[in-house]
Amino acid sequence: MEGEAAHHLGRVLRAERGHLYELSDGRRVCLAQVANVERERIEFSIIEDLPAPQATLQTTLLLSIVKFDAFEWAIEKATELGVGTIVPVATARSEKALLAAAPKRVERWKKILFEASQQSRRVRIPTLAPLTRSEEAFSSHNDSEPLRIILSERPGAPSLRAVLEKGAGRKPTQNGDFESPLQTLGQAPTAVLAIGPEGGWTEAEFQLAAEHEFREASLGKLILRTETAVIAALASLNLALAD
Repeated sequence: MEGEAAHHLGRVLRAERGHLYELSDGRRVCLAQVANVERERIEFSIIEDLPAPQATLQTTLLLSIVKFDAFEWAIEKATELGVGTIVPVATARSEKALLAAAPKRVERWKKILFEASQQSRRVRIPTLAPLTRSEEAFSSHNDSEPLRIILSERPGAPSLRAVLEKGAGRKPTQNGDFESPLQTLGQAPTAVLAIGPEGGWTEAEFQLAAEHEFREASLGKLILRTETAVIAALASLNLALAD
């Protein structure tokens, strides 16, 4: 290990010879022992491979740009909840100053995703897409992602639970239970989740999302902050769809 990661491990965490760490190269996880510590370089001896479970649900999060402290907290928690791709979205109601400053935050966001992946023992770091306008974000998905959801506060929007049961193709069995979504979506089900800014999506954005087969879903009557909605919705998807 070299560079900033080695400096942090050696100088901040005080790694010494004989200490054990879990290491990952993005494909596998192994248990390793520190063999030698230099100023900007740490050498390890591999002891054994460790189980590296892969996510059974591949989720793309279309997340509108909001105030950066809330946005960054949201992408950290989304990483911990297993999201595969995060697309920052420039919506009609996003603050123009935030959109202008967003490209300068990309490296910071990547670092947040990296550290959150480490904390949650993920093998792969989520993909961070470039800032994308809402119309492009909605139109960039196809039939390989059969479940597309846009969170809605509009009266009459069905509950997320109802959308998940219907949208995942869940059919009742003879005893009245719903069959596993994995039986209908395969061993790697996919979902796209769109979460809007403060003030919500515009009517034009809802119409555009509907044209690309996004289904409106409500998290209830309470008004949630964007970052709260991220956690609630992703946790619900994991509960309903993940193995």
